[in-house]
Order: sequence, then C-alpha cells, then structure tokens
Amino acid sequence: MMHCGQKMGRSFWIKRAIFFPIAIAAGIFLFGWVVMQLWNGILPAVLGVHIITFWQAIGILILSKILFGGFSGGHCRPRSNHGHPWFDKWKNMNAEEREKMKAEWEERFKHTTKPE
Repeated sequence: MMHCGQKMGRSFWIKRAIFFPIAIAAGIFLFGWVVMQLWNGILPAVLGVHIITFWQAIGILILSKILFGGFSGGHCRPRSNHGHPWFDKWKNMNAEEREKMKAEWEERFKHTTKPE
C-alpha cells in the first residue's frame, strides 16, 4: 500500500499515460454522439433544420466551447476554497454579527401568509 509522500511506480504512470487519452477520446465521441442524437431527434421536427452527421456534431461542440466556454480553463473570477464569496465574509464574522445577519435574512424571507 502506498502512503503519502512515497514515489509512484513506473507502471502507475504508464497506465495513466495510456488511460487518460483513451478516456478523453471516449468522452469526446460520447458527447458528439449525444449532440447528434439530440439534434437529429428534436430540431428537424421543431425547427425544420437538416439532420447532421457525427463530425458536424463534434464541430458544434467545438464551436459552442469557443463561443460560450472559452479556453481559459477556469472561472472569470477567483473563488474561495468553498466556492462562494459569502463564505469568507461569514467566516470573518463574530457570533453577534452572525446572529444579526441570520435574523435579517429570516425577516427578509419569512412567509407573509401562514398556512391554515
């Protein structure tokens, strides 16, 4: 059993070098197939567009990544470790400030009509 700080064996890295490209290729082909099936199953009947091939579906995936996802590899703004900007604010409050904030949020979001 390997512990933290021990070197990984050579076979581990060889397996990883073989597995990751295959997994990435399989994922691309799977997403391409799903896009093609959804496009051909829905859009011709709804919008009257032509059916597409698998390679056109891959092209649509790449185009949508360029237009909507970009290639930055991350979010536009850095986030804290827990993913929400309010976490840092909450973490730096003392107990009295937290209670005050809880009361304000409860007041803000309480139901105006009570169920009978």
